[in-house]
Amino acid sequence: MKAVVYRKSLPVADTQSLLDVELPDPSPGARDLLVGVEAVSVNPVDTKIRRNVDPAGADKVLGWDVAGTVVAVGDEVTRFKVGDSVWYAGELERPGGNSALHVVDERIVGRKPSTFSMAEAAALPLTALTAWELMFDHMGIPHGTTGRPATLLVVGAAGGVGSIAVQLARRLTGLTVIGTASRPETRAWVESMGAHHVVDHSKPLADEVRAVAPEGVDYVLSLTATEKHYAALVDVLKPQGKLGLIDDPAEAIDVRLMKRKSLSLYWEFMYARSMYRTDDMAEQGRILDEVANLVDAGVIRTTVRENLGTVNADNLRRAHALLESGKAIGKIVLEGF
Repeated sequence: MKAVVYRKSLPVADTQSLLDVELPDPSPGARDLLVGVEAVSVNPVDTKIRRNVDPAGADKVLGWDVAGTVVAVGDEVTRFKVGDSVWYAGELERPGGNSALHVVDERIVGRKPSTFSMAEAAALPLTALTAWELMFDHMGIPHGTTGRPATLLVVGAAGGVGSIAVQLARRLTGLTVIGTASRPETRAWVESMGAHHVVDHSKPLADEVRAVAPEGVDYVLSLTATEKHYAALVDVLKPQGKLGLIDDPAEAIDVRLMKRKSLSLYWEFMYARSMYRTDDMAEQGRILDEVANLVDAGVIRTTVRENLGTVNADNLRRAHALLESGKAIGKIVLEGF
């Protein structure tokens, strides 16, 4: 099968950083689906692994967002059959989806939204799972519009996770949603996702937030540059507020700053369920099915910003470079081999 791999951790500008190869076709295990990959998207995790995990010459396949069609199933599969259209984010400890065929555990797979193209669908699984698990499973943000008024701040709202988090918060909760963005094009994007207010994270963030929420906020999703904004986030959180993060702060954050307000900290890692085979691992398949229902009902829109064409090494290097520049908006997708 066709695949894109890397064999050594190299700068993305190096033509050897990602390579087009032919690999043997994989076979599904008992609980696995064999999927014909039709579209993928690229996430920061791809670039982090390429830069930091050296496979010492072995072929390592990246890519953890897939939309495609089931072409074979394992003996114990019960949820899907050959011919089904599916979407998923895969498992970090198995080969990624930048290949014509891909094996994935059925428990973390959902049905593809019927109203999305394969490319539109490939943009959402990893980010939707990350936002959903952080907001609803971990931080306990209530669904629905009942209950006391509350405010959510999303730092880095124009990125992949931010784009879907803003939509989920605006359409499934009664929260007032504040997103951060620093350029005219990112501000416009965050507004189109549904944020009530957009503030500039390149300026003093606490001042920016208090200009629209003088009493502070109840929840914060810190999706990028947590170490830069941490003190400001503690400042704007109300007593007993909740701070959720997904990034890896370059510097240690002092959690003692949270004590005076009795704040809570939540750290989301979407791959934890599959990595540790948790008892609720199948919850990811259920979440993806629910998100698919929201898409088909017109509640959630695609977060695709750029389609870079065919899945090959050249186009994936372009995608990695754009993500590493810090200028990406929404999601980057590729489709077909």
